[in-house]
Amino acid sequence: MTKLLEWLLGVSLIGMAWGLVTFDLLDLQLPPQYRELAWPMPVYLLVAFGCYSLATVGYRVATFNDCEDAAKELQAQIKAAKADLKKKGLKM
Repeated sequence: MTKLLEWLLGVSLIGMAWGLVTFDLLDLQLPPQYRELAWPMPVYLLVAFGCYSLATVGYRVATFNDCEDAAKELQAQIKAAKADLKKKGLKM
């Protein structure tokens, strides 16, 4: 099962449970407080997901490591390529 299918399955199960509680489709005779709590739940979940995403991106940016060795190697390759192209007659 791919990750997309796992997420779609989870979201659909949560959505079905939300719909059953919110619209009282099974005549469960739940107290009105449950319906009042369940009605804005998708908004709460969306805000929580946004906060989690923002925190994850912020953490990854803060702990992003510099690859100094790779940068030096890349600069050396660029210089070698420029020298090779100059030798072949390309004017830069």
